[in-house]
Amino acid sequence: MSITSVITNVGAMTALQSLNRTNDALSEVQKRISTGYRVADAKDDGGAFAVAQTIRSDTASLGAVNEQLGGLRGLVDISLTALEQVSKTMIEVRSVLTRLSDGTITGEARDQYNQQYAQLRDQITNFLEDADYFGRNLLTGTSPADDVVTLRSESADAADLYTLPALGPNTNFLVMVGPFATDADARAALDPATGDFTDINNTINDAMNRLGSDARYIDAQINYNGSKLDAMEAGLGNLIDANLAKESARLQALQIRQQLGSQTLSIANQAPQFLTSLFGGR
Repeated sequence: MSITSVITNVGAMTALQSLNRTNDALSEVQKRISTGYRVADAKDDGGAFAVAQTIRSDTASLGAVNEQLGGLRGLVDISLTALEQVSKTMIEVRSVLTRLSDGTITGEARDQYNQQYAQLRDQITNFLEDADYFGRNLLTGTSPADDVVTLRSESADAADLYTLPALGPNTNFLVMVGPFATDADARAALDPATGDFTDINNTINDAMNRLGSDARYIDAQINYNGSKLDAMEAGLGNLIDANLAKESARLQALQIRQQLGSQTLSIANQAPQFLTSLFGGR
């Protein structure tokens, strides 16, 4: 049997408790809508927030790795461009050496060809030394001191390190110093058995092949990391993002419940007033 009292209003207390629960739920929904997150901080879901922070750390690290790989790709591109110019110049070097191998070339003509040879050799040196990218040069550096070592994923394990070896020093790509006083000297320079032209040309071709393979690998790793980042961010979204369509519907429902709760509390607070009518005739 309920007791009618002006001191204890059970109906008002019940209505207030219900209204408080509605207000708490409404605050939660408004937070999700305003932030866009189902888990905005550790108070929402400590476990999910901890996992989310770990994923955020991994994605930030992987993004930095991809930036570094992009810089490494720039270094490879610069090196390839320089070697391509060196390779083209070597074609001219061979042409000049072939002319110098002709016994009918003497005197002033031989001096002119020797001067042209020296200029081409200097040109190759300039191409090699200009292949700098942010202070690094694969074509003049020596391995392993000047190797470029970088990460290829967000892990810092040794297995995830990628090494791009230096291909220098300059002398690896430079033919012998002239001048060639006789046609026999020039022929000896072109002869694989006695000269270095063939070996140097092969070294240049090998270096271009190596750098071309490195460029393809770096591109593939960048693309893989990008896909991995997308997957990680999608997983993070599934873990902590709010379903705004669902939250919008809940918001409207809770707003109606809040209005009804306020009206119920108001009615409950007015209930004891009927007791005054009991004493109205005295």
